[in-house]
Amino acid sequence: MPTPLTRRVLDPRQDAAALKALTHPLRIRLLGLLRQHGPATASELAERTGESSASTSYHLRVLAKYAFIAEAEHRDGRERRWRSVHDVTSWSNAAMTDTPETRAFVDAARRAQLEHLERSLAAHLADTEAGRLGPEWTEPSGFTDLVLRLTPESLGELWDTFHRTALELAARDEGDARGAQVVLFAAGLPVSGEEEA
Repeated sequence: MPTPLTRRVLDPRQDAAALKALTHPLRIRLLGLLRQHGPATASELAERTGESSASTSYHLRVLAKYAFIAEAEHRDGRERRWRSVHDVTSWSNAAMTDTPETRAFVDAARRAQLEHLERSLAAHLADTEAGRLGPEWTEPSGFTDLVLRLTPESLGELWDTFHRTALELAARDEGDARGAQVVLFAAGLPVSGEEEA
């Protein structure tokens, strides 16, 4: 049985301030780094992002105010360590179309995901070039750009299958020493089929 992801579902009617807090690109990135690499201090995150520790500290406090992160166990008591409270932040896309603010949030979140994809691709290429990844990773690594004709129900079913299968495989591989952190990106974006001029 796969380990379920802890999920926070944002409701634009109840979580407007939290949504606004997450429109800042650095906050989205800090939350992502805590989820990907585990607990960290403001100084450690400043080093990873190229920001000042004063800046990361401020943005971490904002994330904590809206319960995206919380204090983690401290190693030595000198600096605060932070951890993500949830594995995933999600929302209803339909509910997010109601106001310009909620549409701006979705746009900011999607742009942050694209930036994360770019950073992940650069890290993958650097790791491959430096020999930090073995040849067994060559074949299964990559992208796809399938263009399919699906109904809304089939696209929803595809998402459910994707998430369920990913969790099942992660649970199966959890104790395998050959495992490595894999960043998965997927998009299901219906388009009209008409080219823009």
